[in-house]
Amino acid sequence: MIRLFVPLIIFLSISAQGWSNRLLIPMDNTQKNHLKAYGIAFWILKSYEMEMDWLLNYRGGSFMVPFNQTFATEMTIRGVSYETISEGQAGQILSQISAADVNMDAVKLQKAPKVAVYSPKSKLPWDDAVTLVLTYAEIPYEVVYDEEVLNNKLPEYDWLHLHHEDFTGQYGKFFQYKDYPWYREQKQEAEGIAEKFQFAHVPKMKLAVAQRIAEFVTGGGYMFAMCNATDTFDIALAAAGVDIVESMYDGTPADPAANGKLNYENSFAFKDFKTIPYPYEIEFSDIDNQREERGLTEANDFFNLFQFSAKWDPVPSMLTQNHQTTIKGFMGQTTAFKNRFVKPEVVILAENKSANEARYIHSTHGKGFFTFYGGHDPEDYEHRVGEEPTDLNLHPNSAGYRLILNNILFPAAKKKKLKT
Repeated sequence: MIRLFVPLIIFLSISAQGWSNRLLIPMDNTQKNHLKAYGIAFWILKSYEMEMDWLLNYRGGSFMVPFNQTFATEMTIRGVSYETISEGQAGQILSQISAADVNMDAVKLQKAPKVAVYSPKSKLPWDDAVTLVLTYAEIPYEVVYDEEVLNNKLPEYDWLHLHHEDFTGQYGKFFQYKDYPWYREQKQEAEGIAEKFQFAHVPKMKLAVAQRIAEFVTGGGYMFAMCNATDTFDIALAAAGVDIVESMYDGTPADPAANGKLNYENSFAFKDFKTIPYPYEIEFSDIDNQREERGLTEANDFFNLFQFSAKWDPVPSMLTQNHQTTIKGFMGQTTAFKNRFVKPEVVILAENKSANEARYIHSTHGKGFFTFYGGHDPEDYEHRVGEEPTDLNLHPNSAGYRLILNNILFPAAKKKKLKT
């Protein structure tokens, strides 16, 4: 009897795999590790060149892929929740999603993007949320910096993240730390690159880098930036040909009439802002909603994701997929963007209405796309210089970090025209 029973179990197991033709990776609250789930999706796209479905607004933005035991095993190893479903069940899900009266859609993910992170070679006393989550999710990336940008290497990549960089050439406006080893190392590195490429000073070199990055986006690239890489990028572009920095950076005082000479047509996301030239003032401009203006504390600092039509506006829908719609706020050198400075064509993906600020914005630029995300680290409310990096093993379901990873998969999608 036992001899007959064991083959029966084996037969049923094999048959079940034959009937279970799809793997569903849920992204709602049943998912044990949301962040590594993105890594699985990226791994399947890159290693197997297999299309998969991104089910927008279905169970938190779930993924569905043809059944493969290797995929299932890898998910188990990485601690990612999955469900095996039959082809019939998959058809029912897709039918439900396609119904005209539900705000859902299925987007095909086709090819993993080649990812670059713009980051200095010198060691900085703070971490970067994007490199942390890419490493944790096991998504491969390459590091580029000013030399690679100036040597026209960006076209080799599909997606570029701007580390917490100061494109105005003021070394993050951390002049009060000028005697610290990390500051001197950063300054020495930047000055060496400026000299190598025959720029008169670092601010001119950083402007050239920002302009090359802008060309990358205009030509069809995808750019993502956080914290002060967002506003300083736009400030540098708007201030091309205008001296907005003090003499310790370029040898000459800032032009007192600089704010009347800014060209906002050159900037990506922001308009009508004014720069702040004072070297001991940590802000670069009035774009950032500062602590005293926000009137918020960690206890009441939250922002809300907008809900978009998955069928009509798939791009913002992809970028806002989440198992939570209210996200914990977090600060940075640039925390949030005052709504009045956001250009009308830019889509606000998330905001804090009480503070009248945008936290997460997106738009097209030429043939490409850019996304700006305010703040430094979604799981460290007030990250300070010298603090230990966030351990994402403690935050595998971070809703704030999910927004970063939505941007990683966005270039892989077969897109429809943005109608917002």
